[in-house]
Amino acid sequence: MQIALAPMEGLVDDILRDVLTRTTGIDWCVSEFIRVSDRLLCASHFHQLAPELQHGARTRAGTPMRVQLLGSDPACLADNAALACQLGAPVIDLNFGCPAKTVNKSRGGAVLLNEPDLLHAIVSEVRQAVPPSIPVTAKMRLGYALPDGALDCAHALVDGGAAQLVVHARTRAEGYKPPAHWEWVARVQDVVAVPVFANGDVWSLEDWYRCREVSGVADVMLGRGLVSRPDLARQIAAARDGCPVTPFCWTDILPMLADFWQLSRRKLSPRYAPGRLKQWLAMLTRSYPEAAVLFAEIRRENDCARLDALLLPGERAPGVMAAALPG
Repeated sequence: MQIALAPMEGLVDDILRDVLTRTTGIDWCVSEFIRVSDRLLCASHFHQLAPELQHGARTRAGTPMRVQLLGSDPACLADNAALACQLGAPVIDLNFGCPAKTVNKSRGGAVLLNEPDLLHAIVSEVRQAVPPSIPVTAKMRLGYALPDGALDCAHALVDGGAAQLVVHARTRAEGYKPPAHWEWVARVQDVVAVPVFANGDVWSLEDWYRCREVSGVADVMLGRGLVSRPDLARQIAAARDGCPVTPFCWTDILPMLADFWQLSRRKLSPRYAPGRLKQWLAMLTRSYPEAAVLFAEIRRENDCARLDALLLPGERAPGVMAAALPG
């Protein structure tokens, strides 16, 4: 049984992958999608979105990272997949699940679920282009508007050469509206002979138990649930292994938040770093009431030095959250 960290464009970048995978429980993660249109991308483009390629395709904690491609041109995707392998990608993942309107309008992501023959052609060409030792996997939704074609899409992907499927248990039309239809994951697993991962609406250990019961699969990909509760994979892994489950408290999260801020400060300009901090902190408010207090304190703060004083050891100023920080 494996636990994966989902690729979430604009959210789970290399910084957040770095921080989250340093908690235990995550077996592998996936890069943000690399958009492929009509040309062979340069190596720097891959390194921008998947810098782990320069470090053995692993995060600082040693968690393997797969490279995800998004597009609709089978030959062009195949060429770029081959390049990604040359750059060190251990697995090529193909995105057929992104629900974003801008992506779908340019014929990428979930809109391709309307064309099972194209799904098969894409996976088949990519499979032929990359070394036999490197798996090709795919992420899909249940469909674009309706789930009626979900099984045909799953067949097309696996028949094309996908060694594994992640199924986000909603259609593109449903977006992220609850509930996720985990029973459809069971239907997909019944008709394909490769491992299927359940994805969608697993926010807690209890959700994972219910998802496993309904879907019949134990493998899970965690997205917003893990971003909002950074020890969720750790909790699930402990339960899987029959070990006691001790959830993180806010004082466990604060050092992670400080580390995330430091990494953001190094990589991003002062104009954008505060926004990234607030983005993650806003998601943490779902699981930690203290996050809402901190978010209210920094909501309108864009001065990086003042944020340093609140969050970083040795620079903390007295404030609502300073006393809660260890040290």
